[in-house]
Amino acid sequence: MATKLSEVIFGTFPQLRYQPTAKRVRAMVGGNAVVDTVYALLVWEPKRVTPIFAVPEVDLQAELTLPALQAGDVAEHGFRMGQDGPPALDPRTGFGRHTTSGEELDVVTSEVRLPRAAFRPTDPDLAGYVALDFKAFDWLEDDEEIIGHPRDPFHRVDIRASSLAVDVRLDDVTLATTNGAQLLYETMLPVRYYIPPADVRLDLMEASPKKTVCPYKGTASYWTYPQSENGKNIAWMYDPRFRDAAQIHGLVSFFNERVDITVDGVRQERPVTPWSVALSESP
Repeated sequence: MATKLSEVIFGTFPQLRYQPTAKRVRAMVGGNAVVDTVYALLVWEPKRVTPIFAVPEVDLQAELTLPALQAGDVAEHGFRMGQDGPPALDPRTGFGRHTTSGEELDVVTSEVRLPRAAFRPTDPDLAGYVALDFKAFDWLEDDEEIIGHPRDPFHRVDIRASSLAVDVRLDDVTLATTNGAQLLYETMLPVRYYIPPADVRLDLMEASPKKTVCPYKGTASYWTYPQSENGKNIAWMYDPRFRDAAQIHGLVSFFNERVDITVDGVRQERPVTPWSVALSESP
């Protein structure tokens, strides 16, 4: 029988997963490297969609100590990958919500203590490694900054130009119409339609203070359509941080989950994703 690969991937969500990376990985605090290694692992705790770095303890230029403070509550934000997908945790769920057994530790340097920024899993396949809280450090892969979370080697972003007619509406109001969209295909996510600003009714929208980051596409700025209760932070544009996403720089995209998109005369079904309601993470 043939195997649908997405079902294989979804089937691993309940498991602790890891993958070695050949990249030089550095975690920085105040401009100083706390770790500098070419032996990092990408680790996905059970139910996690995005990975974290685990590094050899011998490469850690800091002390690991028992936590000085009592653990606070870390909210869990769950969702399903599609209507029939497995339960998962979206990236708003903080590092401290661990779904595998292990020991939380403080990371202590000569200048700073980072509370519970390390986690030592008990799994024997990860013996000698500690996972680090991505948000507690500044990160470099080789000599390039990475943001948001480590890049997943099994996750792709492909961008293709299209001349199909794309129409975006909310509450029967046209917010964009174009024949010059760039279509962004991203693993396990719906197609995103990036539209030239000249084809978007930005005069109907207001700039939002909201910002999000994506490790593949950069930092996003948002717009709100104030005439609809469903129009908050409905559209975004990425900065030119990453060359990988140059085709969408300066273009506007909308949440398929919360607007009505018609492509070549065919109304698109609203997908079910973590962004079906307004969240704090990037699309």
